[in-house]
Amino acid sequence: MEHLQYPIGRFEYGQTYTPAQTKSQIQTINALPSKLFNIVNTLNESQLETPYRPNGWTVRQVVNHVADSHMNANIRFRLALTEENPTIKPYEEALWAELPDGKTAPVEWSLQLLKYVHLRWGLVLNSMNEADFARTYFHPETKRRFELREAVALYAWHSEHHYQHIRQLCLREGWPV
Repeated sequence: MEHLQYPIGRFEYGQTYTPAQTKSQIQTINALPSKLFNIVNTLNESQLETPYRPNGWTVRQVVNHVADSHMNANIRFRLALTEENPTIKPYEEALWAELPDGKTAPVEWSLQLLKYVHLRWGLVLNSMNEADFARTYFHPETKRRFELREAVALYAWHSEHHYQHIRQLCLREGWPV
């Protein structure tokens, strides 16, 4: 069950990252909208309603969650780049996934959101310098300060984590990948 829930493993907090690693992680973030589009575009409505694991979200909810999460991430980066260690606003992602748009909105809406959020976020990420990556935000639930360099790693992991949820489901079910 752990492998179904964490197909690429759990994110490891508190690591250090080189500029080359950060650049690669930004490429992972930038690539996500097309990767999701390519895999989800092959699925029919019934397949979109399939949970990626027992008691897990449906493919539709995963795609809609990624859009919610990455819109929040974009805002968190903007806050950290324009304020001194701002306290970010956490949200209940599991409850967001149960809202009507999380459960029933066409995946195309979230794919379009991701495309444009990632274009803007990517422009910011690709223009950041070492001092920018050292800027921080504070997460009040975890009581942690996040350097933007670590946040890049987290959202690169998050991108691949959810992409692999869908990909692994497709492979298990014999659907096109």
